[in-house]
Amino acid sequence: MKHLMFFFLILLCANITFAQSGKVFESLVFESIKVDYPVEYSIYLPPDYDTSQRSYPVLYLLHGYSDDETGWIQFGEANLIADRGIANGDFPPCIIVMPDGKVSWYINSYDGKDPWEEMFIQEFIPYIEKEYRIRSKKEFRAIAGLSMGGNGALLLSMRNPDLFSSCVAMSAGTFTDEEILENNQYDRYFGNIYGPKSTGEMGDYWKQHSPLHLVESVDKEELESIRFYIDCGDDDFLYKGNSALHVKMRDLEIPHEYRVRNGGHVWSYWRTGLFDGLKFISETFHR
Repeated sequence: MKHLMFFFLILLCANITFAQSGKVFESLVFESIKVDYPVEYSIYLPPDYDTSQRSYPVLYLLHGYSDDETGWIQFGEANLIADRGIANGDFPPCIIVMPDGKVSWYINSYDGKDPWEEMFIQEFIPYIEKEYRIRSKKEFRAIAGLSMGGNGALLLSMRNPDLFSSCVAMSAGTFTDEEILENNQYDRYFGNIYGPKSTGEMGDYWKQHSPLHLVESVDKEELESIRFYIDCGDDDFLYKGNSALHVKMRDLEIPHEYRVRNGGHVWSYWRTGLFDGLKFISETFHR
């Protein structure tokens, strides 16, 4: 009898755990008109999505260089982090959308052949917010990412300040002009995106998509309408661009949060960063 009761207790605990878990759908496909390839995305739906009629805030979560739409689930454990935070009341339920950005750096390529940013802003976001029960207002929409995705979150929010209420950039792939001018690998990693590198000074296309230039060129009042959170480890090779952005934002008196924690360019750093980032974002989602 004791064994039977113990068995039913295990089943009960399993059911409770299952009931508190959100759903993940990986590698779904959005057919775009603007780009000539299917856009894959993964999505996390909070635990009560199927049992409620409510609409939810949304976070667009961007992956790093050479990763894809599965990275934040497979290695970042985004769904488990969200489940735990929601269950503990650390942040409210939200939908997390993870698109495949390939190695686009989340911008339109300079030659117009891959208009990723245009697709994302004009097609993908409207599609997602029509397909799922999402509160489609700026105050309920956030963007975040790591490495290439952290830089993408910064530039997409700065270039579209009417769309996003919060931006969380983790280990952002944000480089100073000096780093790029001295980079012998520029053609390999950036050339087909930003165009040929000039001698002595970065070109206009680079400046139009560099967070370090956007903080100066975008209207300050528009930037102040976005809550920025920048987080980069003390052992991360991307420390220079992140710290330069912090200094420039301080000098320009653009409000933001800046964190330097112990760690490098690794998933263990980003998993803890995502939890803190979701808490930061939730301050706008949940008044």
